[in-house]
Amino acid sequence: MKKRLSSPPQCPDDLERLQAYPVKLMQNQEESAHALAQKINKIVANTSVTSLMLQEVAQLLGVAFQVDCCCLVTVTGEVSGEVTAANWCADQYLGLPHPDEISLMEQLLMNLPVVQCAAEPLTIDDISTIQKSLVIGCQYLPLPIKAVLAIPTRFGGHNNGVISLIKFQPYDWKESEKQLLKAVESSCAIAFSQVSQAQLIASQQQYLHKSNQYQSLIKQLTILSRSNLELNQMLQLVIASTAESLQADRGLLILLKYTDPPFRTQAKKQIPKAKATVIGEWNQAAHISHVNKPDTLEASYWLSDCDLCQRVFTESGKPVVIDDYTDQKDSCSSAPLFAIEKLPAVLLMPLESQGKVLGFLVLQQAVARSWQPAELNLVEMVCAQVSNAIIQSQTLRQVQTLVDERTEQLKRSLEVQAKLYERTRQYVEQLQELNELKDEFLSNMSDRLRYPLTNMLMSIRNLRLPGIPAERQVKYLDILEQECTKEINLINDLLTLQKLESHQGTPQLQTIDVNLRIQELAASVGSKLIDKGLSIYVDLPAKPLKLQTEIESFDRILQELLTNVCKYSEHDTIVHLEAAHQVEQKIDQVIIKVTNTGRGISEAEATYIFDKFRRGKGRWIPGTGLGLALVKSLVQHLNGAIALESIPLKDSSLSEICFTLTLPQFSDASKPPT
Repeated sequence: MKKRLSSPPQCPDDLERLQAYPVKLMQNQEESAHALAQKINKIVANTSVTSLMLQEVAQLLGVAFQVDCCCLVTVTGEVSGEVTAANWCADQYLGLPHPDEISLMEQLLMNLPVVQCAAEPLTIDDISTIQKSLVIGCQYLPLPIKAVLAIPTRFGGHNNGVISLIKFQPYDWKESEKQLLKAVESSCAIAFSQVSQAQLIASQQQYLHKSNQYQSLIKQLTILSRSNLELNQMLQLVIASTAESLQADRGLLILLKYTDPPFRTQAKKQIPKAKATVIGEWNQAAHISHVNKPDTLEASYWLSDCDLCQRVFTESGKPVVIDDYTDQKDSCSSAPLFAIEKLPAVLLMPLESQGKVLGFLVLQQAVARSWQPAELNLVEMVCAQVSNAIIQSQTLRQVQTLVDERTEQLKRSLEVQAKLYERTRQYVEQLQELNELKDEFLSNMSDRLRYPLTNMLMSIRNLRLPGIPAERQVKYLDILEQECTKEINLINDLLTLQKLESHQGTPQLQTIDVNLRIQELAASVGSKLIDKGLSIYVDLPAKPLKLQTEIESFDRILQELLTNVCKYSEHDTIVHLEAAHQVEQKIDQVIIKVTNTGRGISEAEATYIFDKFRRGKGRWIPGTGLGLALVKSLVQHLNGAIALESIPLKDSSLSEICFTLTLPQFSDASKPPT
């Protein structure tokens, strides 16, 4: 019977030692990974400042793995494009100069095998992520990289960071180090996630803050557009609010004035002839130093001298966005007022209305700036409101001008209508007055014609009676002759007035001696004056007074004046008749005054005393009412003037009435030289 051969006996202690070594090694490794993860989790839990979190984790990993440098870099996501990197280096490498021979990217490309990954297998995206993180996180390392152990971290199914362990000397990474790095990947992923969340929250807070600023700006602009501010003041407030809200260093509001009709032909891309003027400016430096009026305000330039503004027309009205003017390959000229060398970041947004470019809103920055879409949208909204405000202001100005013109026209029309109304009223009053005069004229004419005719008819009937004595016949014949003479004189006076008023004929001038003529007329009416108990006093110059006049008209004027005096003078009064020579404005004149004492003539009566058939109120003395009218017409016929003055006497109901006759002494043709 065969026995199975057994294994040679071994020392129980050696066998136990051989079996327990890998188990202890694995346990120690697990305990080390667990402890390291716990420390990372503790850092994540206790660090409130996320920017310091990755720095502490990098230091912890660098010390734990005993490497020269540890680099932690977050991977950019869809929400936040900001990359965060944290580096830790051993103390002996701090302060060493940075190698300038070759760039970090060239090092990584030349020494790609030095990069190893703790997670296998690698995808193309993982390799690209690790390379980018090394370029970003290790660009300021003091020594060339010789060995790299990296691993991408994943959180929520996506890469959110890269852990890189770096040696500045060649090194073969152990499997235990790879396993340990892989074991702490999840804890580091949590740290990267915390950083990303903090970035996301900060980005959202910043976005909300900007959104509130933008909404406040739009609300402020809406209030401004509804205010009663003058357009330039409103535009100045708009550019100040916009530039300050977008944290720009400078803001300009420029308006265009076209010398030709405005146009925009996109096919030909023509540049119109226009002059640009700065009507609003906000400057950060001026705002801080409380400068009220910047130097460039009201500055102007021609559109043809600024390529920057011409882009609006050549690029179909699109805004001109320049992050950094110094990086422009096809640098274009700009107007000096833009100071493009000092303010290289430019945003130039056109002010448009129905295809017409009204001007530009310009924001500038002293440092390079990437203009965000939200900022462009905000500026575009501001430009739309500004364009509407400009169009409304221009429309209101045109409407106001039209209203002012129409108001002025209406005012002139009302003034003309008022004048026409006043003239019409005057014409109506004159027509009424003429109608009254006509009625009075017809009444007086009928009286003046009827009474003589009645007396004549009565005398004719009495003459026909049989057996009338001879003396009675003579009396009736005298009445017929007197009344017939009155009718003839009345008709002759009317014909004379008509002839004088129609200005028919010229006066037949003769030279007379005024003194002699007045004495003869005074003697002819002496008997009439005596019959009324009146006396006449004649005051004439000592020397003969010559006068060139029409004898018949001159005699008729004085006769009518003396006849009027005989009718209206009080009994036992004196009639004064005087003549004198007078020179006024180098013209020789003859002044004749006829003065009597009688009932006064009021100012109202004096206005129509020289009219036909007009007599003073309450005066029932017989007469035709044509005497003074005939006097006035004859005086005008002789190029003279007549005036009436009634002066009340003191302590009496009577007045002194004076007719003043003024006649030119010589005619222009026969006036002797002076």
